[in-house]
Amino acid sequence: MTAVDLPAVPRVLIAEADPWSQDLLKQVLLAVRCDARLDVCADGQQAATLLRDKPYDLILADWELPVIDGLDLLRAVRQQRRTPPLPFILLSSRNDSASVREALPLAPTAYLTKPLNMQALTQRLQDLLLNEGESVYCEVPALAPGMTLPGFLEQRREASDGAPLRVDVQAAVQHSLGPDGLDLKRLEEQVRTDPQITAVLIAAANSAGHHGAPVQTLHAALHTLAPGQSMNLILGLALKHNVVLGDPVLAAYAERYWQLSQDTADYALLLAHLLELDRERCYSAGILHQLGDLALLRSLEDWRRGGGELDDKAIGESLDTFGAAFGSSLRARWRLPLELRQLIAASYSLEGGVYARDALAVNLAAQMARLTEHEGLEALADGKTARLLKIGLSELTRIRKRPVG
Repeated sequence: MTAVDLPAVPRVLIAEADPWSQDLLKQVLLAVRCDARLDVCADGQQAATLLRDKPYDLILADWELPVIDGLDLLRAVRQQRRTPPLPFILLSSRNDSASVREALPLAPTAYLTKPLNMQALTQRLQDLLLNEGESVYCEVPALAPGMTLPGFLEQRREASDGAPLRVDVQAAVQHSLGPDGLDLKRLEEQVRTDPQITAVLIAAANSAGHHGAPVQTLHAALHTLAPGQSMNLILGLALKHNVVLGDPVLAAYAERYWQLSQDTADYALLLAHLLELDRERCYSAGILHQLGDLALLRSLEDWRRGGGELDDKAIGESLDTFGAAFGSSLRARWRLPLELRQLIAASYSLEGGVYARDALAVNLAAQMARLTEHEGLEALADGKTARLLKIGLSELTRIRKRPVG
């Protein structure tokens, strides 16, 4: 089938069990055809039901689907003997010749192995969904009549895509590629300051496709995921809308929250080193603790682009009212490990009468990060957290002056 056979707005079915791979496929497809109507499912039985109920113009399905696998799904589609054949891209982690020979008689439009080659996938989608030289532009949808800012944010709280990106992901990946492929150590150095990348990779490493102890740090996430998968997830984030804030006021707010996250993470790292705690875990909690406020700013950009009015007062009130709720919703929806979520929560307050030392360290780090340059450390040294950790003014002073490296 060629692009001219397609309707004005193509309908595409994505069948993929892993939620982060689902999201990546959606972003790549929408980057090619932002107007496409997408149906997404997690197993072959759901896909077969959708195929009976709706006409599709393209299917992307993983071979390793539960219930009915992608190869059987392709077999059922080919038995319908549609003319021309329905385009079907089969995705698989199997790259052996026997698997390829098994799939080829069913004439998949493409057989792409995981981790996906993003350039190859994009080119295939362009060939199938666009005429040569064609591109599709989608306007930002206007706000619904009568929509208020609190009502809009309440809706977005459960559907937020997370924070804007702090790091230029294309440059980060490019700097991490060497003659032997992706250098994970270099990639970690490039992206460890970005809360969104950190959260997504940790969440993906804890998804259904990976087993073992909960992953709570960026370092562990990069070594749990395949290098190609990590690279694809990071590059996929750049395809999402509003990953770079266009409003200078919102961008300035984001810069302040990024710096607060970075300072908290750096202090947590130094305190953990001093107290012989898990440094990377404490760093992760610090870098992630403002994720909700940053995600809220990204939603405010959507509000502004949809025609909503925005001023400093509205931004401040929105952050005070919804920032924490956005963070809690994201951490739960992305299924970040409970232990990490509890450590992040410790940056705001300590609950209960018995405190873990890493929670105390993160709490103290957050307090240090919130101090202005003109405020001294005496009150912190006399405070409950420092006393429980048995850290005095001299130690806090050294930590405040010491660069992280």
